[in-house]
Amino acid sequence: MTFLKLISLINSYNFIKLLYLFPLIFTNLFYGQTNDKKSFFSAPPNYFIISTDLHIHTVFSDGSVWPNIRVKEALIEGLDLIAITEHIEYQPHKEDIPHPDRNRSFHIASNYLNNTKNLIVINGSEITRDISPSGHFNAVFLKDSNKLIQKDSLSGIIEANKQNAFVFWNHPNWDSTGIARLKEFQTYLVNKKLLHGIEVVNETTFSEEAFQIALDNDLTILGTSDIHELTEWTYKISKGGHRPITFVLTKSISDSEIKKALFKGETFVWFKDLLIGKKTILNKVIKSNLTFSLPFYPKGKKILHTTITNKSATKIQLKYIGEYSFHDDSDIIKINPYSNLKLRIKTREYINNISLPFIVLNALQGPKIHPEVIYNLKIE
Repeated sequence: MTFLKLISLINSYNFIKLLYLFPLIFTNLFYGQTNDKKSFFSAPPNYFIISTDLHIHTVFSDGSVWPNIRVKEALIEGLDLIAITEHIEYQPHKEDIPHPDRNRSFHIASNYLNNTKNLIVINGSEITRDISPSGHFNAVFLKDSNKLIQKDSLSGIIEANKQNAFVFWNHPNWDSTGIARLKEFQTYLVNKKLLHGIEVVNETTFSEEAFQIALDNDLTILGTSDIHELTEWTYKISKGGHRPITFVLTKSISDSEIKKALFKGETFVWFKDLLIGKKTILNKVIKSNLTFSLPFYPKGKKILHTTITNKSATKIQLKYIGEYSFHDDSDIIKINPYSNLKLRIKTREYINNISLPFIVLNALQGPKIHPEVIYNLKIE
Protein backbone atom coordinates (compact mmCIF):
# COMPACT_ATOMS: atom_id res chain seq x y z
CA MET A 1 0.00 0.00 0.00
CA THR A 2 1.50 3.35 -1.07
CA PHE A 3 1.47 6.55 0.98
CA LEU A 4 -0.99 8.13 -1.49
CA LYS A 5 -3.39 5.22 -1.01
CA LEU A 6 -3.15 5.69 2.74
CA ILE A 7 -3.99 9.40 2.40
CA SER A 8 -6.91 8.46 0.15
CA LEU A 9 -8.22 6.11 2.83
CA ILE A 10 -8.00 8.85 5.45
CA ASN A 11 -10.00 11.18 3.18
CA SER A 12 -12.57 8.51 2.33
CA TYR A 13 -13.40 7.24 5.83
CA ASN A 14 -14.30 8.88 9.06
CA PHE A 15 -11.95 8.46 12.00
CA ILE A 16 -13.87 5.64 13.67
CA LYS A 17 -13.95 3.53 10.50
CA LEU A 18 -10.24 4.18 9.99
CA LEU A 19 -9.54 2.72 13.43
CA TYR A 20 -11.10 -0.55 12.33
CA LEU A 21 -9.08 -0.46 9.11
CA PHE A 22 -5.75 0.25 10.83
CA PRO A 23 -4.72 -3.41 11.32
CA LEU A 24 -5.33 -4.08 7.61
CA ILE A 25 -3.31 -0.98 6.66
CA PHE A 26 -0.54 -2.13 9.03
CA THR A 27 -0.43 -5.61 7.52
CA ASN A 28 -0.37 -4.33 3.94
CA LEU A 29 2.36 -1.80 4.69
CA PHE A 30 4.65 -4.33 6.34
CA TYR A 31 3.88 -7.51 4.38
CA GLY A 32 2.71 -6.36 0.96
CA GLN A 33 -0.42 -7.80 -0.65
CA THR A 34 0.77 -11.07 -2.10
CA ASN A 35 -1.41 -14.14 -1.59
CA ASP A 36 1.25 -16.59 -2.75
CA LYS A 37 0.96 -19.88 -0.89
CA LYS A 38 3.87 -21.21 1.08
CA SER A 39 4.77 -24.85 1.04
CA PHE A 40 5.54 -25.49 4.69
CA PHE A 41 6.06 -29.24 4.35
CA SER A 42 6.17 -31.71 1.49
CA ALA A 43 3.27 -34.15 1.79
CA PRO A 44 3.84 -37.91 2.04
CA PRO A 45 2.75 -39.96 -1.02
CA ASN A 46 -1.03 -40.04 -1.49
CA TYR A 47 -1.59 -37.28 1.09
CA PHE A 48 -2.22 -33.56 1.25
CA ILE A 49 -0.93 -31.50 4.17
CA ILE A 50 -3.38 -28.81 5.31
CA SER A 51 -2.09 -25.97 7.51
CA THR A 52 -4.61 -24.77 10.09
CA ASP A 53 -5.22 -22.51 13.07
CA LEU A 54 -8.35 -23.63 14.93
CA HIS A 55 -8.38 -21.06 17.74
CA ILE A 56 -8.58 -17.34 16.92
CA HIS A 57 -10.55 -14.32 18.18
CA THR A 58 -11.81 -10.99 16.85
CA VAL A 59 -13.65 -7.96 18.28
CA PHE A 60 -16.79 -10.12 18.27
CA SER A 61 -15.55 -11.57 21.56
CA ASP A 62 -12.33 -10.45 23.29
CA GLY A 63 -10.04 -9.95 20.29
CA SER A 64 -8.74 -6.62 19.00
CA VAL A 65 -9.31 -6.84 15.24
CA TRP A 66 -12.14 -7.12 12.73
CA PRO A 67 -12.71 -10.61 11.24
CA ASN A 68 -11.33 -9.63 7.82
CA ILE A 69 -7.92 -9.04 9.44
CA ARG A 70 -7.82 -12.67 10.57
CA VAL A 71 -8.47 -13.70 6.98
CA LYS A 72 -5.81 -11.35 5.63
CA GLU A 73 -3.23 -12.58 8.12
CA ALA A 74 -3.94 -16.21 7.24
CA LEU A 75 -3.64 -15.49 3.52
CA ILE A 76 -0.35 -13.63 3.96
CA GLU A 77 1.07 -16.35 6.22
CA GLY A 78 0.08 -19.09 3.78
CA LEU A 79 -2.45 -20.99 5.89
CA ASP A 80 -5.02 -23.27 4.29
CA LEU A 81 -7.76 -23.16 6.93
CA ILE A 82 -8.77 -21.09 9.94
CA ALA A 83 -11.64 -21.44 12.40
CA ILE A 84 -13.33 -18.36 13.81
CA THR A 85 -13.82 -19.30 17.47
CA GLU A 86 -15.40 -16.47 19.44
CA HIS A 87 -16.34 -16.92 23.08
CA ILE A 88 -20.01 -17.81 23.37
CA GLU A 89 -20.77 -15.85 26.53
CA TYR A 90 -17.71 -13.65 27.11
CA GLN A 91 -18.49 -10.54 25.08
CA PRO A 92 -16.49 -7.57 26.46
CA HIS A 93 -17.17 -5.40 23.37
CA LYS A 94 -20.93 -5.99 23.20
CA GLU A 95 -21.81 -2.40 24.19
CA ASP A 96 -19.82 -1.12 21.22
CA ILE A 97 -20.56 -4.01 18.86
CA PRO A 98 -23.90 -5.58 19.83
CA HIS A 99 -24.48 -8.80 17.93
CA PRO A 100 -27.14 -11.28 19.02
CA ASP A 101 -26.00 -13.59 16.19
CA ARG A 102 -22.97 -15.58 17.36
CA ASN A 103 -22.30 -16.62 13.75
CA ARG A 104 -21.76 -12.99 12.70
CA SER A 105 -17.94 -13.01 12.95
CA PHE A 106 -17.73 -16.15 10.82
CA HIS A 107 -20.04 -14.67 8.19
CA ILE A 108 -18.00 -11.46 7.93
CA ALA A 109 -14.77 -13.45 7.55
CA SER A 110 -16.34 -15.77 4.96
CA ASN A 111 -17.73 -12.88 2.91
CA TYR A 112 -14.36 -11.13 2.89
CA LEU A 113 -12.76 -14.07 1.10
CA ASN A 114 -14.42 -13.07 -2.18
CA ASN A 115 -14.52 -16.68 -3.35
CA THR A 116 -10.76 -17.12 -3.13
CA LYS A 117 -9.64 -20.74 -3.18
CA ASN A 118 -6.53 -19.95 -1.13
CA LEU A 119 -8.20 -20.25 2.27
CA ILE A 120 -11.00 -22.16 3.97
CA VAL A 121 -12.83 -20.45 6.86
CA ILE A 122 -14.94 -22.62 9.15
CA ASN A 123 -17.33 -21.74 11.94
CA GLY A 124 -16.51 -22.41 15.56
CA SER A 125 -17.04 -21.24 19.13
CA GLU A 126 -15.19 -21.28 22.42
CA ILE A 127 -17.22 -22.67 25.30
CA THR A 128 -15.86 -20.93 28.37
CA ARG A 129 -18.52 -21.25 31.05
CA ASP A 130 -17.56 -22.76 34.40
CA ILE A 131 -13.79 -22.29 34.08
CA SER A 132 -13.30 -24.43 37.18
CA PRO A 133 -13.32 -27.37 37.06
CA SER A 134 -14.44 -27.83 33.45
CA GLY A 135 -12.08 -25.51 31.54
CA HIS A 136 -12.39 -24.03 28.05
CA PHE A 137 -13.30 -25.94 24.89
CA ASN A 138 -13.44 -25.16 21.20
CA ALA A 139 -16.03 -26.61 18.85
CA VAL A 140 -15.24 -26.25 15.13
CA PHE A 141 -17.18 -27.18 12.01
CA LEU A 142 -20.29 -25.87 13.78
CA LYS A 143 -23.50 -25.36 11.85
CA ASP A 144 -24.99 -22.77 14.26
CA SER A 145 -23.14 -21.21 17.17
CA ASN A 146 -26.32 -19.63 18.51
CA LYS A 147 -27.54 -22.96 19.80
CA LEU A 148 -24.66 -22.98 22.31
CA ILE A 149 -25.77 -19.72 24.01
CA GLN A 150 -26.92 -19.80 27.64
CA LYS A 151 -25.88 -23.40 28.19
CA ASP A 152 -23.51 -24.78 30.79
CA SER A 153 -20.26 -26.33 29.52
CA LEU A 154 -21.59 -29.87 29.33
CA SER A 155 -24.80 -28.85 27.55
CA GLY A 156 -22.82 -26.73 25.11
CA ILE A 157 -20.45 -29.60 24.33
CA ILE A 158 -23.36 -32.01 23.86
CA GLU A 159 -25.02 -29.53 21.49
CA ALA A 160 -21.76 -29.16 19.54
CA ASN A 161 -21.57 -32.94 19.18
CA LYS A 162 -25.17 -33.01 17.94
CA GLN A 163 -23.94 -30.72 15.15
CA ASN A 164 -21.12 -33.22 14.45
CA ALA A 165 -18.55 -30.62 15.48
CA PHE A 166 -14.95 -31.43 16.36
CA VAL A 167 -14.48 -30.56 20.04
CA PHE A 168 -11.14 -30.01 21.76
CA TRP A 169 -9.81 -28.91 25.14
CA ASN A 170 -8.16 -25.48 25.13
CA HIS A 171 -4.98 -24.58 27.04
CA PRO A 172 -5.32 -27.45 29.54
CA ASN A 173 -2.19 -26.16 31.30
CA TRP A 174 -4.09 -23.14 32.59
CA ASP A 175 -3.32 -23.96 36.19
CA SER A 176 -1.29 -22.30 38.92
CA THR A 177 1.31 -25.03 38.38
CA GLY A 178 1.20 -24.88 34.57
CA ILE A 179 0.56 -28.64 34.54
CA ALA A 180 -2.31 -30.14 32.51
CA ARG A 181 -4.37 -32.70 34.41
CA LEU A 182 -7.22 -34.88 33.23
CA LYS A 183 -9.88 -34.17 35.83
CA GLU A 184 -13.28 -35.76 36.40
CA PHE A 185 -15.11 -33.56 33.90
CA GLN A 186 -12.66 -34.14 31.05
CA THR A 187 -12.50 -37.87 31.86
CA TYR A 188 -16.28 -38.00 31.52
CA LEU A 189 -16.09 -36.26 28.13
CA VAL A 190 -13.41 -38.67 26.91
CA ASN A 191 -15.33 -41.73 28.06
CA LYS A 192 -18.53 -40.48 26.39
CA LYS A 193 -16.65 -39.69 23.13
CA LEU A 194 -17.63 -36.02 23.46
CA LEU A 195 -14.03 -34.75 23.44
CA HIS A 196 -11.89 -35.36 20.37
CA GLY A 197 -8.69 -33.32 20.73
CA ILE A 198 -6.45 -31.32 23.05
CA GLU A 199 -4.16 -28.33 22.68
CA VAL A 200 -0.62 -29.48 23.29
CA VAL A 201 0.51 -26.00 22.22
CA ASN A 202 -1.41 -22.80 22.94
CA GLU A 203 -0.01 -19.43 21.91
CA THR A 204 3.58 -19.50 23.26
CA THR A 205 3.35 -22.49 25.63
CA PHE A 206 4.00 -26.20 25.14
CA SER A 207 2.59 -28.77 27.58
CA GLU A 208 4.31 -32.14 27.87
CA GLU A 209 1.53 -33.23 30.21
CA ALA A 210 -1.15 -32.39 27.63
CA PHE A 211 0.88 -34.30 25.04
CA GLN A 212 0.84 -37.38 27.28
CA ILE A 213 -2.90 -36.98 27.88
CA ALA A 214 -3.40 -36.96 24.11
CA LEU A 215 -1.37 -40.15 23.66
CA ASP A 216 -3.00 -41.94 26.60
CA ASN A 217 -6.55 -41.13 25.53
CA ASP A 218 -6.24 -41.16 21.73
CA LEU A 219 -7.01 -37.45 21.45
CA THR A 220 -6.02 -35.44 18.40
CA ILE A 221 -2.84 -33.40 18.95
CA LEU A 222 -3.34 -29.69 18.28
CA GLY A 223 -1.37 -26.45 18.41
CA THR A 224 -3.12 -23.08 18.06
CA SER A 225 -2.33 -19.38 18.24
CA ASP A 226 -5.35 -18.37 20.36
CA ILE A 227 -4.58 -14.99 18.80
CA HIS A 228 -6.32 -11.86 20.14
CA GLU A 229 -4.19 -9.07 18.69
CA LEU A 230 -2.09 -9.11 15.50
CA THR A 231 -0.10 -12.25 14.71
CA GLU A 232 2.80 -9.97 13.75
CA TRP A 233 2.99 -8.58 17.26
CA THR A 234 3.04 -11.99 18.93
CA TYR A 235 5.01 -14.08 16.42
CA LYS A 236 7.16 -11.54 14.50
CA ILE A 237 6.01 -12.88 11.13
CA SER A 238 7.92 -10.24 9.14
CA LYS A 239 11.16 -11.42 10.80
CA GLY A 240 10.64 -15.07 9.90
CA GLY A 241 8.53 -16.15 12.87
CA HIS A 242 5.34 -18.16 12.65
CA ARG A 243 2.30 -18.91 14.75
CA PRO A 244 1.77 -22.46 16.09
CA ILE A 245 0.26 -24.43 13.22
CA THR A 246 -1.61 -27.72 13.24
CA PHE A 247 -1.04 -29.67 10.03
CA VAL A 248 -3.68 -32.17 8.98
CA LEU A 249 -2.82 -35.10 6.70
CA THR A 250 -5.76 -35.70 4.38
CA LYS A 251 -6.61 -37.72 1.31
CA SER A 252 -8.16 -34.63 -0.34
CA ILE A 253 -8.55 -30.93 0.42
CA SER A 254 -12.32 -30.96 0.92
CA ASP A 255 -13.84 -29.72 4.19
CA SER A 256 -15.28 -33.16 4.87
CA GLU A 257 -11.92 -34.93 4.43
CA ILE A 258 -10.14 -32.39 6.65
CA LYS A 259 -12.77 -32.89 9.34
CA LYS A 260 -12.52 -36.67 9.02
CA ALA A 261 -8.72 -36.52 9.37
CA LEU A 262 -9.03 -34.37 12.50
CA PHE A 263 -11.29 -36.95 14.10
CA LYS A 264 -8.81 -39.68 13.15
CA GLY A 265 -5.93 -37.77 14.77
CA GLU A 266 -3.95 -37.37 11.54
CA THR A 267 -2.14 -34.24 12.72
CA PHE A 268 1.19 -32.82 13.78
CA VAL A 269 2.12 -29.45 15.25
CA TRP A 270 4.84 -27.00 14.25
CA PHE A 271 5.79 -24.88 17.27
CA LYS A 272 8.85 -22.62 16.95
CA ASP A 273 11.39 -25.13 15.49
CA LEU A 274 9.72 -28.14 17.11
CA LEU A 275 7.62 -30.83 15.41
CA ILE A 276 5.14 -32.59 17.70
CA GLY A 277 2.99 -35.57 16.81
CA LYS A 278 2.31 -39.27 16.99
CA LYS A 279 5.10 -41.60 15.89
CA THR A 280 3.44 -42.83 12.71
CA ILE A 281 2.61 -39.32 11.52
CA LEU A 282 6.05 -37.86 12.24
CA ASN A 283 7.79 -40.73 10.49
CA LYS A 284 5.82 -40.11 7.30
CA VAL A 285 6.42 -36.36 7.42
CA ILE A 286 10.14 -36.56 8.22
CA LYS A 287 10.80 -39.13 5.48
CA SER A 288 8.96 -36.91 2.97
CA ASN A 289 10.85 -33.77 3.92
CA LEU A 290 14.35 -35.07 4.62
CA THR A 291 15.80 -36.97 1.66
CA PHE A 292 19.22 -38.28 0.65
CA SER A 293 20.76 -38.32 -2.81
CA LEU A 294 22.27 -41.52 -4.23
CA PRO A 295 25.60 -42.01 -2.40
CA PHE A 296 28.81 -42.43 -4.41
CA TYR A 297 32.56 -42.75 -3.96
CA PRO A 298 34.68 -40.22 -5.86
CA LYS A 299 37.33 -41.92 -7.95
CA GLY A 300 40.15 -43.23 -5.79
CA LYS A 301 38.49 -42.25 -2.50
CA LYS A 302 36.92 -44.35 0.26
CA ILE A 303 34.91 -41.44 1.64
CA LEU A 304 31.25 -41.81 0.69
CA HIS A 305 29.46 -38.69 -0.60
CA THR A 306 25.75 -37.93 -0.34
CA THR A 307 23.56 -34.82 -0.07
CA ILE A 308 20.79 -34.30 2.46
CA THR A 309 17.87 -32.15 1.28
CA ASN A 310 15.47 -30.44 3.67
CA LYS A 311 12.24 -29.65 1.81
CA SER A 312 10.49 -28.13 4.84
CA ALA A 313 10.07 -24.64 6.32
CA THR A 314 11.81 -25.57 9.57
CA LYS A 315 15.40 -26.47 10.30
CA ILE A 316 15.94 -30.13 11.11
CA GLN A 317 18.43 -31.22 13.76
CA LEU A 318 19.77 -34.78 13.65
CA LYS A 319 21.92 -36.89 15.91
CA TYR A 320 23.68 -39.70 14.08
CA ILE A 321 23.65 -43.00 16.01
CA GLY A 322 25.30 -45.29 13.44
CA GLU A 323 28.69 -47.00 13.30
CA TYR A 324 30.56 -44.58 11.02
CA SER A 325 31.90 -41.06 11.46
CA PHE A 326 31.67 -38.03 9.22
CA HIS A 327 34.48 -36.20 7.49
CA ASP A 328 33.10 -32.67 8.02
CA ASP A 329 30.62 -32.97 10.87
CA SER A 330 30.21 -34.42 14.33
CA ASP A 331 27.28 -36.67 15.19
CA ILE A 332 25.02 -33.57 15.43
CA ILE A 333 23.84 -32.19 12.09
CA LYS A 334 21.61 -29.20 11.35
CA ILE A 335 19.94 -28.76 7.95
CA ASN A 336 18.41 -25.34 7.40
CA PRO A 337 14.96 -24.87 5.82
CA TYR A 338 14.75 -25.47 2.08
CA SER A 339 18.46 -26.26 1.85
CA ASN A 340 21.00 -28.96 1.06
CA LEU A 341 23.88 -30.27 3.12
CA LYS A 342 26.74 -32.32 1.70
CA LEU A 343 27.64 -35.26 3.92
CA ARG A 344 30.91 -37.19 3.63
CA ILE A 345 30.99 -40.52 5.45
CA LYS A 346 34.19 -42.38 6.32
CA THR A 347 33.34 -46.01 5.61
CA ARG A 348 37.00 -47.24 5.78
CA GLU A 349 36.40 -49.54 2.79
CA TYR A 350 34.14 -49.76 -0.24
CA ILE A 351 30.60 -50.93 0.57
CA ASN A 352 27.55 -51.52 -1.65
CA ASN A 353 24.87 -50.16 0.66
CA ILE A 354 24.65 -48.19 3.87
CA SER A 355 22.19 -47.74 6.74
CA LEU A 356 22.11 -44.26 8.26
CA PRO A 357 20.13 -44.09 11.55
CA PHE A 358 19.33 -40.72 13.15
CA ILE A 359 17.45 -39.28 16.08
CA VAL A 360 15.49 -36.17 15.11
CA LEU A 361 16.27 -33.81 17.96
CA ASN A 362 13.71 -31.14 17.14
CA ALA A 363 10.80 -33.56 16.91
CA LEU A 364 8.79 -35.24 19.65
CA GLN A 365 6.65 -38.36 19.43
CA GLY A 366 6.08 -38.25 23.19
CA PRO A 367 7.28 -36.16 26.13
CA LYS A 368 11.10 -36.08 25.85
CA ILE A 369 10.94 -38.91 23.28
CA HIS A 370 12.56 -38.06 19.93
CA PRO A 371 11.76 -40.14 16.83
CA GLU A 372 14.36 -42.29 15.12
CA VAL A 373 14.57 -42.50 11.34
CA ILE A 374 16.70 -44.89 9.31
CA TYR A 375 17.75 -44.33 5.71
CA ASN A 376 18.83 -47.47 3.87
CA LEU A 377 20.71 -46.39 0.75
CA LYS A 378 22.22 -48.25 -2.14
CA ILE A 379 25.58 -46.93 -3.32
CA GLU A 380 26.13 -45.90 -6.90
